[in-house]
Amino acid sequence: MRQEGRQVHRVTACKVEDDYKLWLRFDDGLEGSVSLGNLLEIGAFKLWRDVREFEKVSVDPETATVTWEGGIRLDPDILYQDLAARGSR
Repeated sequence: MRQEGRQVHRVTACKVEDDYKLWLRFDDGLEGSVSLGNLLEIGAFKLWRDVREFEKVSVDPETATVTWEGGIRLDPDILYQDLAARGSR
């Protein structure tokens, strides 16, 4: 999918790993883990201090990004760029 002249990346799978990490796979096959523990002190992310809340992640079928109850959504393009910059596959 393209949006305003750029590629839009879609998350096709995710799973929780230890230490507030998410393993992600994107529609073009890029996959790897991103660490989200650095967000625990920011606004709505404080909810994740209870790791059971962090573990409630899912992939929204309409937007193909990761989401949590309470409206937390992470931009799939930022997650993709993080993985791509580290050479994940």
